[in-house]
Amino acid sequence: MRLSSNEFEELVAGGLELIPDEFRPFLDNVQVIVEGEPSAELLEKMGVPPCKTLFGLYTGTPLPERGIMYSGFPDRIIIFQRPFLEKFEHPDAIRHEVARTVLHEIAHHFGIGDDRLAELGWS
Repeated sequence: MRLSSNEFEELVAGGLELIPDEFRPFLDNVQVIVEGEPSAELLEKMGVPPCKTLFGLYTGTPLPERGIMYSGFPDRIIIFQRPFLEKFEHPDAIRHEVARTVLHEIAHHFGIGDDRLAELGWS
C-alpha cells in the first residue's frame, strides 16, 4: 500500500480526534510526530525481535509519575509510517491500526502500561 506522508499524517490526526474532549487538556505537553521507521538501534534497545517492529513509541514521563513541580520536556509520541504500509494492504485496515496505535501510545502518557492494555485488548 502506498500513502504519501501527508495522507499518513491525516490518519494520525484522525486517531487523535478520537480522544474524548475531557482528556485533551492533559495532552498540551505531548508532541505527536510521524517518522518513516524505527531504527535498528531503537529496535534493539526496546528488545524487539528481528521478525517484529514498532508501530509507535511513547517517550516521556507518564502523568501519574509526575510530581507537583514537574517541568520536563514535552512528551513525544512517534508513529512509524513504514511498518503500517508493509503489514496492512487495505486502507481501512491501515486507518484502523493507526488510530489504535495512536490511542495505545496516548494511554502510556496517562500511565497505562502494556500489561493493562493487553488485558483491555489493546496490545
